[in-house]
Amino acid sequence: MDLLKIENVTKRFANHVALDDVSLSIPRGSIYGLLGPNGAGKTTLLRIINRITAPDAGRVLLDGKEITQDDVRLIGYMPEERGLYKKMKVGEQAIFFARLKGMSHKDATAKLKEWFGKFGIEEWWNKEVGDLSKGMAQKVQFITTVLHEPKLLIFDEPFSGFDPINANILKQEILRLRDKGATVIFSTHNMSSVEEICDHITLIDKSKNILSGSVDEVRRRFGENVFELTYGGVSADEMQQLLQPIADVLSMTPIADSPYDLCRVRLNNGVQVRDAIAKVNDAVELRSFREVIPSMNEIFIRAVEGSL
Repeated sequence: MDLLKIENVTKRFANHVALDDVSLSIPRGSIYGLLGPNGAGKTTLLRIINRITAPDAGRVLLDGKEITQDDVRLIGYMPEERGLYKKMKVGEQAIFFARLKGMSHKDATAKLKEWFGKFGIEEWWNKEVGDLSKGMAQKVQFITTVLHEPKLLIFDEPFSGFDPINANILKQEILRLRDKGATVIFSTHNMSSVEEICDHITLIDKSKNILSGSVDEVRRRFGENVFELTYGGVSADEMQQLLQPIADVLSMTPIADSPYDLCRVRLNNGVQVRDAIAKVNDAVELRSFREVIPSMNEIFIRAVEGSL
C-alpha cells in the first residue's frame, strides 16, 4: 500500500512552471529516490509535501487522505539548505526542534542523549552551533529530523558535505530507519547512493515526471540486450565467426594472466538468451555469460539528454 500519493501537482512561479502535472506513488516502508538535474522541480515538490508552499493544482495524499497542516508532525524533513541557529547551543536547539514536533522535554532529552552517543558527539551538547563544521552541523540536523520517529522522512541531498565514512554512517542509519517501518524520500544527484539504498525512483526533468519505477525494473527496462562472455578454447577470429549470426560483437579483450578472453556483444533482435548460451557453449569453453545492466547514472544522463 502507498503511504504517499502525489496527484497531478502543478506549481508556477510568475512565468516559470516549477512542476507540470506531476504524479507519483510512494510505497509504504520504501526508500524512494527523487532524481533530477538542478532546477528540475525536486525541491519544490518536497516543499509542497511539507506544506511549506501550496500547489496551484493537484493534491497530496498521506495514508489515503489529503495532507493537512497537522500531518506535518508525522514528517521529518532535512532540507538541502540547513536551518540551524548559529548562536544557540547544540543541545538546546535540538530540544527546541523536538518540542516543535510534539515531544516532551524529558523524552527529547533522553532520545537526544541516545543519538548523540550513537554518533559519538556527546561533547557537542554545549557547543554553539556556529562553532560546528558543515559536516558536524549536518549530523545534528539529521538527528533532529529523525528524533520524533516520523512515519515519513524526507532528505534533500543528505550526503553533501560528508566524507565517505560519515556518508556511509548516514546510509546505514537511513536503511535501519526503513527497516523499522519508516518511509523515506531521498532527493539526490548521487547515482551510486541511489543504487545502494533506493527501492524505487522518479526522475523529474523540466518540471515533468519522465521516469518512475523500482530501481531494478528501471535498470532492466533500459538495458540494451548487451552481454559479456568469458570464454576460452578458440581464437578471437573464431569466436567472432561463431557469434556473427546471432550478435554484434562490441569488443574482445584478453584477460591478463588468464587463459580466458572477455567478449561483449549485443544480441540480435529475436535471439533468445538461452539459445545464444547453448550455441556458444557447444563450441567453446564458456566460463560466464551475464547481462550488462546500465547504471542509474547512465540512465539519468540518457533520460535528461532525451536519448532513452
